[in-house]
Amino acid sequence: MRTGIWQLLKNETDGSQHQTCLHALWTPQQWSCVIFSDESRFSLQSDSHRTLIWRAPGTRYHQENTIERHRYGGAGWLVWGGIILGSRTDLRVQSVTMTGHIYRDVILEQHVLLFRGAKVLFMDDNARPHRANIVDECLQSENITLMDWPAYSPDLNAIEHVWDMLGRRIAARHPPPTCLPELRRALLDEWCNIPQDQIDNLILSMPRRCKACIASSGRHTPY
Repeated sequence: MRTGIWQLLKNETDGSQHQTCLHALWTPQQWSCVIFSDESRFSLQSDSHRTLIWRAPGTRYHQENTIERHRYGGAGWLVWGGIILGSRTDLRVQSVTMTGHIYRDVILEQHVLLFRGAKVLFMDDNARPHRANIVDECLQSENITLMDWPAYSPDLNAIEHVWDMLGRRIAARHPPPTCLPELRRALLDEWCNIPQDQIDNLILSMPRRCKACIASSGRHTPY
């Protein structure tokens, strides 16, 4: 079962189509029933490279002043996690890429199913392994409602900020992890140490995120 967050609307002036958020008017209480999930990669190699630019005041988030890139390079771990108001899943840490079988057998069956309920919605980013037939069959058989989600939309996914929190906590450790086993232990420890109220505040910010995304016509936002 799916519920949509986006809808294609036709522009009456030029005939073009654009996406608008169906849940822009959702209350924080409605967003509190969503499990936000995502994957990220953490490595021993620093990701502190910065590019300096000159920009006019008030144009920080304009398209021409932003650079999209994937974080982390070198040897590291792929992690998966989920957050919901008042709780979070365990952190899954693995060295291999995500596949449909791993997503079904590990992510869904060992983590997501623990949170299923009549009002719970599950959100993922529609990556190819997430939409494998065996995954969709599992979601349907377990009666998990999947929220349709636009691809490449980190501004709207509250868990993106949790990855940033996790990365900062790892970087602040003294001494820092120097090998993959140490990095794995640090990821698991720091995931549990992130204050729940900080995660809850991110989820409760969803109405503001949707409004900001609509105001920017789907371009970058302060989130």
